[in-house]
Amino acid sequence: MNSEPLQYPHIDPVFISLGPLDLHWYGVMYLLGAVFAYWWGSKRAAADANWKKEQWQDLLFWSFLALIIGGRVGYVLFYQFGSFLQNPLYLFNIMSGGMSFHGGLLGVILAFVVYARKQKVSLWQVGDFAAPMVPVGLGLGRIGNFINGELWGRASDVPWAMVFPHAGPIARHPSQLYQALGEGLLLFLVLWWFSRSPRPVGAVSGLFLLGYGVARFAVEYFREPDAHLGLLGFFSMGQWLSLPMVLLGAGILYLAYKKKGLATAKPLGANV
Repeated sequence: MNSEPLQYPHIDPVFISLGPLDLHWYGVMYLLGAVFAYWWGSKRAAADANWKKEQWQDLLFWSFLALIIGGRVGYVLFYQFGSFLQNPLYLFNIMSGGMSFHGGLLGVILAFVVYARKQKVSLWQVGDFAAPMVPVGLGLGRIGNFINGELWGRASDVPWAMVFPHAGPIARHPSQLYQALGEGLLLFLVLWWFSRSPRPVGAVSGLFLLGYGVARFAVEYFREPDAHLGLLGFFSMGQWLSLPMVLLGAGILYLAYKKKGLATAKPLGANV
């Protein structure tokens, strides 16, 4: 006798309401990710002769801003380009929702480039320091997706398949939780372990790109493709965007070890 599929627990997406202002769980998750990065990054900077606590905090602020702007721009260009062509002001319609990790990543990389030039250090040195802090925020963000009941998985009959609201009566993979484990917890543990020992400059950055790309590419096989895009050939949009990360990350990792570092680590400039 087949058992009934699990039902989505119907979690209220609003964490707290303060008058007309609603604070959503999704925003709380991003905030928790930023708080963790602030705490752990500050702690690591205090133990790293090449960094100062204030320098990390400054980088974190600009990176978080770049993440939000890049995430929105990337979502519109990668996933809603048709809507953008019809109405360019759609880019600023943030109330409709929509963030792209790959767009956010490009925004953060740009912030890293500007910061590295300002401090007269290597981009790889900045990336190596920041990369281990990122997966926690990614994992929390996916939990936020689950609480919102969005970005559900493909139809499945596995025992933990779940019926999501707005996704019809079919049980589906809770792919948001798969991503929270793969892109979040597992990637964090790998980077934490890897960065504990001295590595060639650029190696941690390369491993982050490779690890996220592989995790995202794999989980996309369980995640329902965007309805208006579907599969683009053999892969989803998320997989196509993750492939360059895998190749670039593997290449950076290879070159970092072959050249024994893509740059020489040195103290950041005095000006923040």
